[in-house]
Amino acid sequence: MKQKLRIPFIALLLTISLGLAGCSGIKSEAKYPTGADRAATNDDIYAEAPSIFGKGGLGFLGGKNKQNDNGIGVNSYLWRASLDTISFMPLDNADPFGGVITTDWYSPESNSERVKVNVLILSKKLKADGITVKVFKQVKKSGTWTDMAVSDQVERELETAILTRARQLNVADLQS
Repeated sequence: MKQKLRIPFIALLLTISLGLAGCSGIKSEAKYPTGADRAATNDDIYAEAPSIFGKGGLGFLGGKNKQNDNGIGVNSYLWRASLDTISFMPLDNADPFGGVITTDWYSPESNSERVKVNVLILSKKLKADGITVKVFKQVKKSGTWTDMAVSDQVERELETAILTRARQLNVADLQS
């Protein structure tokens, strides 16, 4: 008796499986009116209204153009040059999509003075105003670290060194 029930049951399962597999090509997605202005969508109440920012939306830090799309969010020459220039310092954080490089405190010669550098890459283009460097300095007085002012000249020199290295990397890529 069990054998007689097993064959029709298997046939029924096979029929249901084939029927469901055959339905996979049917598009049954429901469309709802978008509420868009009919003049903007040529009387198609189901169409998506055009955006004031264009088809791709609003782009940040470089716009919507995908020039030099290398997988990172900033100019690759500025990024590599920044890492090369501050490579003697220990890294605390490096975010290639946001363009932020932060070093940990570094003591150049003595244990009574230390510096920290933040590099912010602002552009996908290799240009002078595409990078900002901020240097922090502390001096140890009576066993505690005290913040000291850093001249703007030091930050500008570091920016210039990064830009010079970025141009060198760019020229090397163009020649190869």
